[in-house]
Amino acid sequence: MIKLKEKIGYGLGDMSSSMFWKLFGAYLMIFYTDVFGISAAIVGTMFAITRIWDSLFDPIVGVVADRTSTRWGKFRPYLLFLALPFALIGILTFTTPQVSETGKVVYAFVTYTLMMMVYSAINVPYASLLGVMTPDLHDRNTLATYRMTFAYLGSFIALLLFMPLVNAFGGEDKSGKLYGWMTAPQFGWMMAVVVIAALCALLFFGCFALTRERVKAVKAESTPLKTDLRDLLHNRPWWILLGAGVASLIFNSIRDGATVYYFKYFVDESAFGSIKFLGIPFVLSGLYLAVGQAFNIVGVILAAPVSNRLGKRRTFMGAMLMATVLSVIFYFFTKNQLTLIFVFQAMISVCAGSIFPLLWSMYADCADYSELRTGNRATGLIFSSSSMSQKFGWAIGTAITGWMLAAFGFEANGIQNAETINGIKMFLSLLPAVGTLLSCLFIFFYPLSENRMKEITAELNARRQDK
Repeated sequence: MIKLKEKIGYGLGDMSSSMFWKLFGAYLMIFYTDVFGISAAIVGTMFAITRIWDSLFDPIVGVVADRTSTRWGKFRPYLLFLALPFALIGILTFTTPQVSETGKVVYAFVTYTLMMMVYSAINVPYASLLGVMTPDLHDRNTLATYRMTFAYLGSFIALLLFMPLVNAFGGEDKSGKLYGWMTAPQFGWMMAVVVIAALCALLFFGCFALTRERVKAVKAESTPLKTDLRDLLHNRPWWILLGAGVASLIFNSIRDGATVYYFKYFVDESAFGSIKFLGIPFVLSGLYLAVGQAFNIVGVILAAPVSNRLGKRRTFMGAMLMATVLSVIFYFFTKNQLTLIFVFQAMISVCAGSIFPLLWSMYADCADYSELRTGNRATGLIFSSSSMSQKFGWAIGTAITGWMLAAFGFEANGIQNAETINGIKMFLSLLPAVGTLLSCLFIFFYPLSENRMKEITAELNARRQDK
C-alpha cells in the first residue's frame, strides 16, 4: 500500500514538469513572435523540427533508463541530477539575446532543442516510476490521479501568476528602458521564468526524496536492445495508446497555443484592463488558462471513480466525445460572450483533464501486458512512448498553429483582418475537435479491459513468487 507521503511525492514531479510544459504550450509561441521577434511561420517550422527530433530522442532515454542500475534505483537518479539543468535551460529558452534576426533564429533553435531534450531526459524516467512503484492496479490509478492533480495544480499556479510576474519585473514598461541588453518586456519574461524555474528544481528534488522503486522484473538480466524494440513494435495496445495520445495532445496544444492570440486579437483583452484578485492584477487570457487548469483538476479527480465503474476505455471515449461537441459550439461565441467562453472552457477542461491519468495508467498496463507475453519488462521504453506521443502531438499542434497563423495573414502586434480573426477562433474550437475525434477512434480499439488486466497481474505475481 502506497502511503500518502509517497503519493504526494510522486505528484511533485509532474507539478514541476507541467509548470514548464504549460508555459511552453501557452506562451512560448507568442513570446517568440511578439517579444523575441521572429515570424510565426519560422516558429511553426522550428516547433515541428525540434519536437519531432525530440520525440525520437524519448525512446533513447527510455532504453538508457531501463539499463540504469544505482543504489537509488533505475529512474530516480535522473530526477536528482537533472533538476538544475532543467531549470537553467528553461531560463535560457525565455532569454532574448542581442543578436541579428538570423542569430535569434539560431539561438531559439538551439535553446529550445536543448530544453526539449533535457525535458525528455528527466520526464521519461519520472513517468516510468509509475510502473515500478507498485504492481497494484488500484494503486496505479491512484498514483496517476495524484500525478495529474499535481500537474494541473502546477499549471494553474504557473499560468495564473506568469503574466503578473512578467509585468512586475518590467513587462508593461513602454518607456524604452533597457535592462542590460534587453528591453523591459524581454527582461520581464526572463525573470518570470527564473521564479518558475527555481520552484521546478525544488519540486523534482522533493519527488526524488519521497518516492521508492519496488517492482522488479521477472527476468532480472538485461535484454538486447533489438529485443526490447521488437517487443515494443509487436505491442498492439501500445500502438493504440500512441495514436490516442498524439491526437489528444494535438487537441490540447492547438487550444493552449492560440489562447493568448484569441484574447489579444479577437476578444481584445486590453480593453478590459487588469482584473485584480487579492491585490494581484490579472489579464483575461491568464484567468482563462487558469480556469482551464482548475477544471482539469476536477476531471482528474473524477477519472478514477468513473473509470473504476465504467472502465478506462469507456470513460476516455465519453470524455472526448463531449469535448468534441463543446468545442464545435465554442466556435460560434462572439467576443462579448465572455461568460459562455469561460463556462465552456471549464466544461471542456473537465473532459480533457479526465483522460490523461487514464493514459498514464494504461501505459503501465501495456508494460505488464508486454512482460507477460515476452518475459521482458522494458518499463522505461514503454513509458518513453507516452512522452513521445506528447512531443508528436505538441509538434503537430504547434506547427499547425504557427503555419496557419502565417497562412491567415497574421502580423505580430498589428490589427488583424477578418480572415485572421476567423482562423484564431478556429484554433480554440473546430481544429481541436478534429483531435478529440481522432483520439476516440484510436481508443475504440484498445483491448486491455479491467478483467483482462486482473488476469495479467495475477499471472505475473505468480511468476515472481516462483522465482
